[in-house]
Amino acid sequence: MESKNLRVCYITCFIMLIFNALVMALDGSPEHGVTGSPGQPVRLPDSDPGLQKAVRFAEGRYNMGSNGIYLRRVIKIISARKQLVKGVKYSIVAELGNTLCKKSEVLADSAVCDFHAEPNKLKTEVCAFEIWDLPWFSTTTLLKQKCQPDAPDTENSQIDAGALSPSAHDKKSVELLSEFKEFVAKYNRSYSSQEEADKRLRIFQKNMKTAQTLQSLDQGSAEYGVTKFSDLTEDEFRSLYLNPLLSQWSLQRPMKPAPAAISAAPPSWDWREHGAISPVKNQGLCGSCWAFSVTGNIEGQWFLKKGKLLSLSEQELVDCDRLDQACGGGLPSNAYEAIEKLGGLETEIDYSYIGHKQSCGFSSGKVAAYINGSVELPRDENEIAAWLAENGPVSIALNAFAMQFYRRGVSRPMKIFCNPWMIDHAVLLVGYGERKGIPFWAIKNSWGEDYGEQGYYYLYRGSRLCGINRMCSSAVVN
Repeated sequence: MESKNLRVCYITCFIMLIFNALVMALDGSPEHGVTGSPGQPVRLPDSDPGLQKAVRFAEGRYNMGSNGIYLRRVIKIISARKQLVKGVKYSIVAELGNTLCKKSEVLADSAVCDFHAEPNKLKTEVCAFEIWDLPWFSTTTLLKQKCQPDAPDTENSQIDAGALSPSAHDKKSVELLSEFKEFVAKYNRSYSSQEEADKRLRIFQKNMKTAQTLQSLDQGSAEYGVTKFSDLTEDEFRSLYLNPLLSQWSLQRPMKPAPAAISAAPPSWDWREHGAISPVKNQGLCGSCWAFSVTGNIEGQWFLKKGKLLSLSEQELVDCDRLDQACGGGLPSNAYEAIEKLGGLETEIDYSYIGHKQSCGFSSGKVAAYINGSVELPRDENEIAAWLAENGPVSIALNAFAMQFYRRGVSRPMKIFCNPWMIDHAVLLVGYGERKGIPFWAIKNSWGEDYGEQGYYYLYRGSRLCGINRMCSSAVVN
């Protein structure tokens, strides 16, 4: 009996390994447009067959557990990811609403049920589901379900460009058009054609819905809404401003561990108040956040060791760092090594930022700051706070999904919006504290002073949110 059980176990494990290898090979293929390592979540298109199966399963479990009269279905998928964890785990955020079909009716296919046309009968809500699928055993399990009423709808249906004219009778359509016109004027947008303008309006409308969803589910004090990124799709935003290399853990270069802080963290700290932080900069249409994160850290370290605050050159890294990919992304661990090999950094004045790669113009005679190494900080947030207060601002990276629509306040998005394994933006941690009892990290961003709170993002502190603790590092200046 024991040998038989062992054989079953071996066969099962072998099947799981083969399945995971096949799925990862598929996920990493160019046709699917995603890359990943085992255990790393990847985003899914709505058309993904596995996702559609998981959505139908989630609908079924939801309806079995609800007391409503009407059958409810997914109206739209807000975000979806999958992760290989001894099977396939789907993380789905979706909007649900009542259909015209009653639960008591026997249906071969619930997809034939139309949604209620009246908003008060549709009763939309946003739900987060986690579903674990084991295809080789033909078993699917609902791990988590969390729902709450949806935010007020910006618009209950898709609006074409013709409907959005000043003479339209639909009040919400007019309000949306007015908001879009204000956005265009404020951020000096110009589009190449009416077709492009109509496309951007539709994207803007969808983004406002996403911002409302973030707002309704945020557990902090953040305000989400119109930002200068509101006419970009999620994919456009990621390709222009974010850094997908950060989530590729196999590319990380090992660094020495940072010495532990001598003292416990004080209740609050902000290096802006101590002269160690230069003004907010703007990376432009270039995925060079890694360079800004690292130079910000070195500016702080140089100030603390040498007593002088310099604004150092990110463009030098974009042009001369052969370990990274310029506007295509990079890693702080690589950047530290590149700076050591180059011999240091020039100032922003001597080597100005232009926001795209050019030939390396580094001059050793113009080096204004150097480093002697780099260290990796521990992942405990209390230890990070203590180290920061004692040693200076810290280069970090996080998941920036909620940042596209952040305006002000302390952001605390649900984890399903902010998966800690999907880190895609490098920034600078400058301090921490509390606002009306809400603990926060103060984060210097590189999207200009017209982003967030004068260029800063405030994120909830204490729950390792958005992976903020996973990639903390600093240069060493002797």
